[in-house]
Amino acid sequence: MTSQAADGPETVAASPRSKITRQREQEFFDAVLEQIRECGYESVTMEGVAASTRCSKSTLYRQWRTKPQFVVAALRSRRKARFEGIDTGSLADDLREAARAVGRWSTNDTKLLQALGHAVTQDEDLAKALREALVDPEIAALKGILKRGVERGEIVTDHPALEYIPAQMFGVVRARPVVDGEYADADYLVRFVEAAVLPALGLSGGPGRTEPERPTGLT
Repeated sequence: MTSQAADGPETVAASPRSKITRQREQEFFDAVLEQIRECGYESVTMEGVAASTRCSKSTLYRQWRTKPQFVVAALRSRRKARFEGIDTGSLADDLREAARAVGRWSTNDTKLLQALGHAVTQDEDLAKALREALVDPEIAALKGILKRGVERGEIVTDHPALEYIPAQMFGVVRARPVVDGEYADADYLVRFVEAAVLPALGLSGGPGRTEPERPTGLT
C-alpha cells in the first residue's frame, strides 16, 4: 500500500470537498471496489479510478484524502442486510432462502475479502468498514432468522448448534474457493444447508419439511 503522503499532493488533499451527486459518488465507490476485486488492493490507485470513471484525480482527492479513506467510504456505502424480508414461517425454509441469497453475491464479496485480506490486518478503519459492510448486517439478520425459529418453537432456546450457524454459513462461502477451487453458488449453499445446517439443528433435510427429527426409539 502506498503511503498517505504518496497518495496525492498535499495541496489537493487539503482542498475543500466538492459537491457531487449521490449517483456519481456511487459510481466512484463501485469503480474502486471493482478494481480491488480484479487487481488487488495494492494495485489500485486514485489515478486508475479517476481514469475509469472519467473524472479528474483532484476530484477524488477533494472527497477522500487517501486511498484507505476512499476504500473505507466505498465499503460503508454497501452496508445493508441482504437477508431482510426472508420470513417464510419456517426456519428450514428461511435458511434455504438465506443460502440462495448468499449465493447471489458470494462471488463478488469473496473476491473483495480475498483482495483486502492483508490490507485489513494493517488498517483498523479498513477492517472495521469491511465488517460493517460485508459481515455484521448479514450476521445480525441471520441471528434474527434463528431467533424467530426459537420463538415459533421449532428449536429450543439453548440448542447448542445455534451459536455456530453463522460461522457455518459464512465459513463455507470463504472456504470453498480454497478447498475446491470454486466459489460457493446458490445451489451449492442450499445443498450445504440441507446436508449440514439443518441436521445440526435437528431439522429434517427434505425440501419444505421443518419438523424436528424424532430420537430413535421414541414414538
